[in-house]
Amino acid sequence: MPRSCALTGRKTSSGRKYTLRGIAKKKKGIGLKITGITNRRFLPNLQCKRLWIPEEKRFVTLRLSTAAIRTIDKNGVTASVHQMRKAGKRI
Repeated sequence: MPRSCALTGRKTSSGRKYTLRGIAKKKKGIGLKITGITNRRFLPNLQCKRLWIPEEKRFVTLRLSTAAIRTIDKNGVTASVHQMRKAGKRI
């Protein structure tokens, strides 16, 4: 199963971690120097959520980001499922 949200499509993104050395100029130092750069991954905050769809009278388990859970609380389960199906996702 991929690390992506079923509703919003949020997925893993990449970035860098910087290692610094020195004393900041505002603390009367000569400034911070970058001594190392490491690649890293930013993982989305995904939760497995079991939702009840009243029209179909069944539960559906989805892997959703926390932002998608708030969206479902605001718009409702039916509207969110309709939007996912319109985007071509199978539920």
